[in-house]
Amino acid sequence: MTRATRAAALLIVSCALLVVPAGAIATPPTLAGIEDEVMCTVCGVPLSMAREAPAAKRERALIVQLIAEGKTSDQIKAELVKTYGNTVLAVPAKSGFDLAAWLVPIIVVIVGLILLLLLLVTWKRHRPTSDDTAQQSDQLSAEDTARVNAALADED
Repeated sequence: MTRATRAAALLIVSCALLVVPAGAIATPPTLAGIEDEVMCTVCGVPLSMAREAPAAKRERALIVQLIAEGKTSDQIKAELVKTYGNTVLAVPAKSGFDLAAWLVPIIVVIVGLILLLLLLVTWKRHRPTSDDTAQQSDQLSAEDTARVNAALADED
């Protein structure tokens, strides 16, 4: 086995050891983590901010119950949507009409950048060069020349 082959084999084994099963990384959901991702259905604010509202207390109780049952974060949010509707989610879904909430700002920024680029290119093309500006400033109209001469004559 050559030195390069051993190095390649060692690299492959090292990379394989770095791969960790997804289940080992996943942490169980917490009430605090889910509170930031869902809304109080009455207050219209994130559940973490709605402290004393009875509806918020009911939502928290349901979340605690679902966590105790061993549900994942996605399963808990799905149960909340089934119970309270889509308005319970703090972040819009990434499908259907709600996809527009994700795409429209991105499209507006891209179109704005394209328009800015076109404006800068157009402005640069039509901007007079420094030579043109110097020639224009050197050339006075006949009227301006007469005024300058008259002013100089008054000085004498």
